[in-house]
Amino acid sequence: MNTAAGGRKGIVRDLPVNRRIRAREVRLIGEDGEQLGVVPLQKALQIAYERGLDLVQVASNATPPVCRVLDYGKYKYEQTKKERKVKRGQRVGLLREVRLRPKIEEHDLQAKIKTTKKLLEEGNKVKLFLRFRGREAAYPELGWKVLRRVAEECKDLAAISSSANEERTISVVLSPLSLKKPKETVTDAEA
Repeated sequence: MNTAAGGRKGIVRDLPVNRRIRAREVRLIGEDGEQLGVVPLQKALQIAYERGLDLVQVASNATPPVCRVLDYGKYKYEQTKKERKVKRGQRVGLLREVRLRPKIEEHDLQAKIKTTKKLLEEGNKVKLFLRFRGREAAYPELGWKVLRRVAEECKDLAAISSSANEERTISVVLSPLSLKKPKETVTDAEA
């Protein structure tokens, strides 16, 4: 059984190859993309065998099914490479959470700001989450002051996309402005 990456289930779906094709006639396409017409399956298999390649059914819904003469191992390898490259380009920004307190000390606040900036530079959205305990809930302005300070420190990297105010918690979501800007400015300065 053909599976990509040496036994693991691959990204690319398996296609019927050689003797696994279950059609009487197939529309045959050569290795260079030329149309060879509709031929019986046995003749198509013979052509592929003579050229030292595989007969691969690429479109099973067509009537008759479309088959190509190609090196199936090489084809799967290239498809896997393409899909991984596409996947790599589709960086999904995660929503990361940074928890704060209304009476946070200065050094701790600076550490949280540093963490927030790092997450934003990686392209993640950051949710600044502040929880009040006990009588702290009577002074929500202290919490908003802390959240505004963190947002102000990160204004060159992010913009506030949403905020929420519940009974004992307040939160602000920071969205990164751009994934590429910080890295490009660093390389320009070094050059």
